[in-house]
Order: sequence, then structure tokens, then C-alpha cells
Amino acid sequence: MSAVNITNVTVLDNPAAFLNPFQFEISYECLLPLKDDLEWKLIYVGSAEDETYDQLLESVLVGPINVGNYRFVFQADPPDPTKIPDEDIIGVTVLLLTCSYMGQEFIRVGYYVNNDYDDEQLREEPPPRVLIDRVQRNILADKPRVTKFPINFHPESADSTDAPPPSSPPSSENPIEEPQTEPSARLDT
Repeated sequence: MSAVNITNVTVLDNPAAFLNPFQFEISYECLLPLKDDLEWKLIYVGSAEDETYDQLLESVLVGPINVGNYRFVFQADPPDPTKIPDEDIIGVTVLLLTCSYMGQEFIRVGYYVNNDYDDEQLREEPPPRVLIDRVQRNILADKPRVTKFPINFHPESADSTDAPPPSSPPSSENPIEEPQTEPSARLDT
């Protein structure tokens, strides 16, 4: 049983200019009191071939958390286009919203993001260098990929049964690929 259930994630300001901040309204419920913080992260996948181009856009701590329902707006700066290969700026990529408790990731929400020019002429005849101020991003908000990982929400109690043994695979809703248990597991584009 998970102590925290994400009940809704709404992508705000979508579609938007590439250089606009990302905004997500996150709703969740806490079923057991947690004495430590939840860590929310937003990661932009800069290249499908090389994870060194991934950018951590924001990381926030929320907590400690009592039993109840919660909602907040998570805002993050856009990725730095100078840290993305030019050939990977236009096209489809992935945005990962994760939540962890005490260093244990227990949910990952992945979204495909389509980046393209805001003008048909530029789409048909792209300039030799990307005109970043003309790029628009569109998060495919209606098709998130949710992967849940079993964790122990009370690691201080040795006899806790919150999490199954480490060999149990994570559960996944609408998986793109077979889920992986490593924190670096990503959705491939």
C-alpha cells in the first residue's frame, strides 16, 4: 500500500513558447502521516540517445505531510537550449515529473513533448540555426505514462511491510516500455 497517491496532474499554460516556464497543478492524497518531505522533480530529456543532456529543471521539497488531500502548482524554468544538441531541439522529447520520499522514487509521470516552429513557413523550410524564440512546445497532457515503484514509507521500522521485496517489479499504467527499477530509468522517445 502506498502512503501517497497522486490523484491528478494538470498541465497549465499548454501549448506555450519553448522559453516559457513549465507549470503543473498537482493533487495528491496522503493516507499515513509522513515525517519527512516529499521531493518533486521535473526533468527535461534533451536527447533520446544521451542522458548527459537531461536537465533537472526544478526540485522542491514539500512536507512534512499529515493525512489529507493536497494541491499545489509546481513551476519550473524551461530547459537551457544551449545544453541541448541543435538537432534535438525540434521534434519529440520527454518530460519526467517524479516524486520521492527519503531518496526513494515512488512515482514517475512521463509526458511526450512536441517542439516545433510556431509558423508554417518555418516548419516547411527550417532555418540552418534554430530560432529558439519561434519554437513552441506542446505537452501531450492527455497521454501521460505513469510508473509506480514500491517503496518503504517507514524505513525506520524494521518490521514494516509497506514495500514488497526489492525483486518485485514496479507497477505501470500505460507503459511505453517494460518499467525499470533504477532511478535513471527513462521513457525512450
